[in-house]
Amino acid sequence: MRIRRETKGRKGKGVTNVSGVNLADAELKTLAKLLKQTCSTGGTVKDGVIEIQGDHRQILKTELEKRGHQVKLAGG
Repeated sequence: MRIRRETKGRKGKGVTNVSGVNLADAELKTLAKLLKQTCSTGGTVKDGVIEIQGDHRQILKTELEKRGHQVKLAGG
């Protein structure tokens, strides 16, 4: 599972992408909802990638590790 920040194609607004999540669609949406609540922000699921608005890499990393996922930060 990889977490990275991205601004390309978003008019300078940053999002945090969580990719490599091996879950079914329903479980993926449930996880996305939980992560959005943890960060107190919006987001979506597109093509199996969870997008969370803003730069929340550290918060997401600690939350996913608490849930037993192996996580790596990617990019700068």
